[in-house]
Amino acid sequence: MFFSQAGARPRMWEASPSEHKKWVEVFKACDEENKGCLSRENFKVAVVMLFGYKPSKIEADAVMSSVDPNTSGILLKEFLDIVRKKKEAQLYRNEIRHIFTAFDRHYRGYLTLEDFKKAFKQVAPKLSERIILEVFRACGHCYYPKALESGLNIMLLI
Repeated sequence: MFFSQAGARPRMWEASPSEHKKWVEVFKACDEENKGCLSRENFKVAVVMLFGYKPSKIEADAVMSSVDPNTSGILLKEFLDIVRKKKEAQLYRNEIRHIFTAFDRHYRGYLTLEDFKKAFKQVAPKLSERIILEVFRACGHCYYPKALESGLNIMLLI
């Protein structure tokens, strides 16, 4: 689904029942002491199990700082919300990469102004060429998928 249909922000995404069940199973497997919550280290293990990477200190700090101080870790409900948000962000990045790849017709790893114009005519056909040019310039020309995401976000502000 392209952004003209979906909007240029990550949208609420619902996990399938089997995916939700997997998340709960991972939580339980990582809750070694059966406290009903995950410690910082157990959270990192859970992320590795679900996403295949170890969270950075900054990511772990951010998650732990959002935890209710009256608990000794991340509760299941909080964990499921964190995982859902991570999955949404992952899907959003994949969608941006897919859109970028679709418009990088010459496989150069960047979009020229002409590529950018064609892309925006497809995802935002009512946008004027002047605005498209301003967005292209504002996002530092479109050399990689992140710049296309910036361009789509800037477009929302106009």
